Amino acid sequence: MGRSFEVRKMSMAKTQGAKIKVYSKYGKEIYVCAKNGGIDPDSNLSLRRLMEKAKKDQVPGHVIDKAIDKAKGGGGEDFATARYEGFGPGNTMVIVDCLTDNNNRTYMDVRQAFVKNNAKIGAPGAVGHMFEHQAVFQFAGDDEEAVLENLMMEDVDVADIECEEGVITVFAPHTEFFKVKNALAATMPDVKLDVEEISFVPQTMTPIEGDDVAAFEKFLDALNDCDDVQNVYHNAELPAE
Repeated sequence: MGRSFEVRKMSMAKTQGAKIKVYSKYGKEIYVCAKNGGIDPDSNLSLRRLMEKAKKDQVPGHVIDKAIDKAKGGGGEDFATARYEGFGPGNTMVIVDCLTDNNNRTYMDVRQAFVKNNAKIGAPGAVGHMFEHQAVFQFAGDDEEAVLENLMMEDVDVADIECEEGVITVFAPHTEFFKVKNALAATMPDVKLDVEEISFVPQTMTPIEGDDVAAFEKFLDALNDCDDVQNVYHNAELPAE
């Protein structure tokens, strides 16, 4: 799964769209997180994680500050979360997370992305049971046993750890995100985390090839072009380039 997770992340990165759209998505998510949980990242751990992720994705500081200032004001839009599930080209499984101030508009936009790309939107829970909500960390290394021992010594609950082609991937319950991050920093202070996020990780991957590859990438593009879509998770395993 480790390498497959990396390939999936790369496929998602290719379809992020223009930088301004990425900034907008981060700004909206930071605003909602700060408005609901408080503007202090020291007490709002979800906000802290989100801000760190935004900075890692090179979101400018002024975008982050503007979103927090907006939340501080107490006014602004009321966004709600919405999640859609279904099947994409090549019989892949897809979860789409959104933030919206108009559920009807968002549903229609997401549904159109499915319908126009030979995909099928399903009922809530249609594929969610085939994914695990996990904290994922990935970094260069070749001794997963030593990493596992370090984490166990720090009393971290690890779901899985893998090493493939010089890349170590640690999977843990999503509630353990900061515990894992702090444990890695304490026991491996020189490690550079290439991936540190909370994600829906598929239990099984679905390899796609031929015409399904282009169809799936077009489908992802259509989803990411929807203004209210924040994250797209899937189990497609695309061919290595």
